[in-house]
Amino acid sequence: MNFQQLRSIREAARCGFNLTEVANVLFTSQPGVSRQIRELEEELGVDIFVRNGKRLIGLTDPGKGILQIVEKLLQEAENLRQASKEYTGETTGTLSIAATHTQARYALPRVVQGFRARFPDVRIALQQSSPEHIAEWVISGKADVGIATEGLSQFKELISFPCYEWSHVVVVPQHHPLLLVERPISLSDLAAYPLITYDVGFTGRGHIDAAFRAAGINPDIVLTAMDSDVIQQYVSLELGVGIVAAMAAEHTRQNGLQTLEVSHLFASNVTRLAVRRGAYLRSYTMDFILQFAPQLKRADILEALQAEAH
Repeated sequence: MNFQQLRSIREAARCGFNLTEVANVLFTSQPGVSRQIRELEEELGVDIFVRNGKRLIGLTDPGKGILQIVEKLLQEAENLRQASKEYTGETTGTLSIAATHTQARYALPRVVQGFRARFPDVRIALQQSSPEHIAEWVISGKADVGIATEGLSQFKELISFPCYEWSHVVVVPQHHPLLLVERPISLSDLAAYPLITYDVGFTGRGHIDAAFRAAGINPDIVLTAMDSDVIQQYVSLELGVGIVAAMAAEHTRQNGLQTLEVSHLFASNVTRLAVRRGAYLRSYTMDFILQFAPQLKRADILEALQAEAH
């Protein structure tokens, strides 16, 4: 049994049983991957994969259990490598952070600036995507840390921590009729205009939809985007009323926009930070987490990481 065999098993499952893709990921040949898998099956005396001719089409029941063990073994091997670097005093490395655009644009700059001052020899790789992809990257090890408002708490392979709460605001062009409303604006007031906001699954969009649904109102959402800046750009073109994260509306006046407070309309949102369950965190990774969410305690993070997933 060797690690290349274990990697071949893991990547076959991750790549949808496409051995050509597995070979590309592992920088080897397709016959080599097939041989590694078959040799491990022969050593264990059990078929891990269901086959249709020579093609892999799924996992056998024993294979599903074996895959979980393989994942743990490879994760512990990576933990061992990280621990060796830590114990030998190596302070260089790469911290890979996956985040949504809103988090990368508005929440992370201050933390990254402080982190770079403390760890000048650590490279930061910042990746932006949807919450679903962020979770996948952290689970696979492509990212060390994931940051998003939606989705991260839904994966049993991850442990996520609440970091901070935030609310949505409404942005409108100057002289918009909503600015003349003297009482707190209502969902009906908003629904009287075309709306521009986040894509489904991004930046608290679920709370926006839930509020309108509970009120029995079907808003006319004419444009959606992942990027708060893009939303505000189209609002400035008077294509609709924008609903964005409050942190993204700090410089609205520069775009000729005005902000309306609507925390009474939409539930508050919680940004979460996630790491892979059972992962070994380098000291600089732990430091980054504690800078991003100072209310968290190191001991609680370590305890949560080692807890068994249910």
